[in-house]
Amino acid sequence: MKIAAVGAMALTLAGCATAKSSSSQGNNPGKTIKIGVNMELSGSAAGYGEQQKQGIQLAVNKINKSGGIKVGGTKKKIKLVIRDNKTSNTTAASVAAQLVNNDKVVAVVGPATTSAGTAAIPNMTKAAVPSVSPSATDPDYTLQKSGKVQKYIFRACYQNNFQGSTAATFVTKNLKAKRVAILTDNSSDYGTGLTKAFKKQYSGKVVSSQTFQEGDKDFNAILTSLKHKKIDAIYAPGYYSEIGLIVKQARQAGIKVPIVGSDGMADAKLAQIAGKSNATNVYYTTPFSTKASATNKLASNFMSAYKAKYGSTAPTFSALAYDSVYMIKAAIEKEGSANSVKIADGLAKLKNFKGVTGTTTINKQHNPEKTISIEQLTNGAVSKVYNVK
Repeated sequence: MKIAAVGAMALTLAGCATAKSSSSQGNNPGKTIKIGVNMELSGSAAGYGEQQKQGIQLAVNKINKSGGIKVGGTKKKIKLVIRDNKTSNTTAASVAAQLVNNDKVVAVVGPATTSAGTAAIPNMTKAAVPSVSPSATDPDYTLQKSGKVQKYIFRACYQNNFQGSTAATFVTKNLKAKRVAILTDNSSDYGTGLTKAFKKQYSGKVVSSQTFQEGDKDFNAILTSLKHKKIDAIYAPGYYSEIGLIVKQARQAGIKVPIVGSDGMADAKLAQIAGKSNATNVYYTTPFSTKASATNKLASNFMSAYKAKYGSTAPTFSALAYDSVYMIKAAIEKEGSANSVKIADGLAKLKNFKGVTGTTTINKQHNPEKTISIEQLTNGAVSKVYNVK
C-alpha cells in the first residue's frame, strides 16, 4: 500500500499524543482480549480501510462465536476497539497512543498504509504492544533505520520489492515480453518502489518510462507516444482509480498489449472504471486470489461467509485483514498468554500459519514468506490465476 514514511517523520509527530514509556511488561487482558484497530476509515485510503474493517469484524465474530481464544486452560472472547486514523499520519500516531494507553489493547490490526503505520510505531514500541498491518508493503516498514527489526511491528502482506520483481519475472517468462513501457505513479513510494524492483529484475528492454500523479484523469498524451513504439507489454504499478483509466484509454487508443500492475488494482472497481470489454489482457500481482477457494478450504469458507454478510465477493484487503486477526490468535495460543509482549514473541515465531491468503511463515525481519498470485482479467472478470513462489 501507498506512501512510505521518510526519515523526517519523527519531526511531524512532535505535537502528537505519545504513549507512556513502558516497562517490558506490556498490556495484559482483562475478562476479554482487547484488540485495537487503527484504520483509515475516512480520507483518501478509506476504501481500503473499510474493506479491512469488514475482514477484521468477520474474523472476530467467528472466533467469538466459537467461544473465543484459548489462553491457557480458559477461553476469552475478543473485544474490538475501532478507531479512525483519517488517513493522517499525525492522527495514526495519536490513535496508537489512545489504543495502548487508554484502551489498554494487547494488539493492534492496522494501519493499512505504510506511512500511517510508520507514524504509529514509536507509540506501539513504547507500550510494548504489537501491531499487524494487513497491507503496509514498503520493504523498510518492519525495520529500524539501523536495519534492526522493529520488535513489535509485523505485516500480513509481502513487500513491494518481492511484488515488483515477481511481475518482472512474469512479464519475461510468461508473457515473453522483450520490450516494455513503464507508467509509474510517482506521487508515492508505492509506485516508485514497485518500478524500482521491476527494473532491477527485468531482463528485457525498457523502451519508455513515464510517470503520472494520483488523481490524474487524462493519459492520452502518454499513451499516444507509446503507439509509435514497438512494445510487448506495459507495466503500470498503481491503484485502480488511475490504472482503470489507463486501461480504458489505452484500449480506446488501439493499444492491445498486456497491461501488468500491482495489488492496488485488485478491486472490482478497476473493471467498472475501465469498462469490462477493455479490462482484457490485464494482469496484477495479489496476495489473495478469488479463485483460491478451489484449492483452499479456509478461503472457500471465508468467501462464503463474506458473501453472506456483506453481499459481495471478498476483496483482497478484507482477506489480509481477516488473516491478521487469526495471526494474533495463533500467537496467543502458541504462547499460552494474551500479554502484549508474549503476543509479539508468538508472532515472531509464527511458522506455517494456515490462512485464507495461503500458508505464512514470519521471517527474521517480521515479513511473511508466502505464495504470490497473479490474476488475469478477461472482459473484467478473473479468467486465470498464476501462482508464483
